[in-house]
Amino acid sequence: MKKKKVVVGMSGGVDSSVAAWLLKEQGYEVIGVTMQIWQEEAQPREEDGGCCGLSAVEDARRVAYMLDIPYYVMNFRKEFKKHVMDYFVAEYLRGRTPNPCIACNRYVKWESLLKRSMDIGADYIATGHYARIVRLANGRYTLRCSKTAAKDQTYALYNLTQEQLAHTLMPAGDYTKDEIRAIAQNIGLRTANKPDSQEICFIPDHNYAGFIDRETGNQAPPEGNFVTRDGRILGRHKGITHYTIGQRKGLGIALGTPVFVTEIRPHTNEVVLGGNEEVFGNSVCADQLNFMSVPDLEGEMEVTAKIRYSHKGAPCTIRKVERDKALCEFTEPVRAITPGQAVVFYQGDLVVGGGCIL
Repeated sequence: MKKKKVVVGMSGGVDSSVAAWLLKEQGYEVIGVTMQIWQEEAQPREEDGGCCGLSAVEDARRVAYMLDIPYYVMNFRKEFKKHVMDYFVAEYLRGRTPNPCIACNRYVKWESLLKRSMDIGADYIATGHYARIVRLANGRYTLRCSKTAAKDQTYALYNLTQEQLAHTLMPAGDYTKDEIRAIAQNIGLRTANKPDSQEICFIPDHNYAGFIDRETGNQAPPEGNFVTRDGRILGRHKGITHYTIGQRKGLGIALGTPVFVTEIRPHTNEVVLGGNEEVFGNSVCADQLNFMSVPDLEGEMEVTAKIRYSHKGAPCTIRKVERDKALCEFTEPVRAITPGQAVVFYQGDLVVGGGCIL
């Protein structure tokens, strides 16, 4: 029987390197691909690397050579610019806090890579993400949390489509990070002890506001007023792109008591500050819905919802309030509900679906 062909997205890190080895061991015909998505050829510095810099290309190429698999670099800069970088800037200008990794996963790492992989005759694409894909009794594909809760990445993958899930393999989801590193050590992979990438790859200096200034030709929103919820002026802020909901540090204002960002008002160029109690809320409204384990949401459903990657999740009830809008009502208040971030719904260790917080 002819081997199934799988294109593995190789970031140069240990997870995708081991994923490629595991799939080869399982009998697949494996092709390694690194996605060139934002960096220019003249930027080979390690500190510019992240998960997709030019140093990653060299690491992935060496791993592919060691595994004796074909290896290619594919250029996705145009897609990445449109769906990730431009989206990132537009969301901050709207007073929202985007999640560029979620956009990259949906529109670049899956939509674009999957199409090109299918065009060259592949049956699947694969990544080193810590998640598992299962097919339920109702015929639908969904994500199951990985073996390691500390590394689980299902939150950032909630908006993959049924077609994408049907053609994806995620072998790392069955292992803990320590087990993945141990496998890498045992087979002699040079990436075995490579540290994980933590930053947004296209902003390695973490200066989001500076990046937005450069991208907009220094046309980012100007300084404005810090205000209370009822409009009382407290001081001046540096521009709304410098802030996110729940932020306390770096506000540059001393009021004698701890204050937090509770709202960003782009239409008046105001940043609202309040006490810790004002950062909590009981309900979340979300649009851009994507469901996995069910075709759609009918009536009410009891779920556990995560409102950010690091959120442990909290019980809530969800129901549709419009065709593409859901209301999530938590049993206990949750902290820093942030427009632009994802809310992802779980039942047990299965992803029900999710949406973008309004």
